[in-house]
Amino acid sequence: MQSHPKKLLVIIAEAALEKALIRDARAFGAHGYTITEVRGGGERGDREAAWEADRSIEMKVICAEAVAERLASHVLANYAPHYAVTLFTAEVGVFRPQKF
Repeated sequence: MQSHPKKLLVIIAEAALEKALIRDARAFGAHGYTITEVRGGGERGDREAAWEADRSIEMKVICAEAVAERLASHVLANYAPHYAVTLFTAEVGVFRPQKF
């Protein structure tokens, strides 16, 4: 079975950014996304989701490399200076490229 190369962009951020990240992903050309609630810790402390302002999300976007780069640059410039945000990418192969 042949796979087609795409980029996976993962954004881990404060849950307060969810609606903005969805809007941005669509505006930059992503065809879809997946969001889950997550917990963890880092340089800005632990996020245990014990109360609303302590929630974090993980957003996964599989897209063309150019879309991932533009979206990541936007998130880093506009949200990372003010919110707890982590981003990373990975190369992935998809079996239905028309979805991405």
